[in-house]
Amino acid sequence: MIDLQAPEIVSVEKKILLKYEQDMFGHRHFDEWLKYRKRAINEIVLKHQEEILQDIVDFDDALKEALRELYERAHSIWDNMKDKKAMGDDVELTACCFLDYEYPKLHPIQGEDREDLWSILCDDEWNPIYFHGCSLAPLRLPNTMFKSYDEFIGMDSPSDNWNYGLDRELTKDLHLTSAFHNLYDHTYFAITDFIYVRKFQTEINIEIRKKV
Repeated sequence: MIDLQAPEIVSVEKKILLKYEQDMFGHRHFDEWLKYRKRAINEIVLKHQEEILQDIVDFDDALKEALRELYERAHSIWDNMKDKKAMGDDVELTACCFLDYEYPKLHPIQGEDREDLWSILCDDEWNPIYFHGCSLAPLRLPNTMFKSYDEFIGMDSPSDNWNYGLDRELTKDLHLTSAFHNLYDHTYFAITDFIYVRKFQTEINIEIRKKV
């Protein structure tokens, strides 16, 4: 049984919520609390990975679909921009995928404070690596480092599985995306913060830089 309300977790979450209520812009002094919370939750959860395995699979499948939709939509928009040259000397499209803004309804812990905690975790000032969303890097056109959708989600590597930090034997056939790895390893989200998400938000921005 996974205990996500262990005393040390509840204590640090109360501190984080109180600080956010008092000064939502004071994030630079309290990132250690977010790191501690993540370590504490993951340490408990990763002892029972078999209990969350299906949620990991379901989340990653939903994420793959969201990233595919983002990739195809971004390319479609770019390909249909017929007057790129007329817009300016330098036109760039940036596409990013984010976890849904609403706290996941599938999460086993619910409550008003969960919405506030979710807002903190999704705030890129508090969670800076999350600035460009789920992916290791945003999709940029025309000068993208990703030549295909598979490259964009990290499925062009020999192993095709970004399961670093998880039980390698248990997750050997999951084909987890690089975006999963980014959320799990690089951001301040604990694994149980995001594996219950099934909806995503996408942002596509077009920037025109014109020489004067």
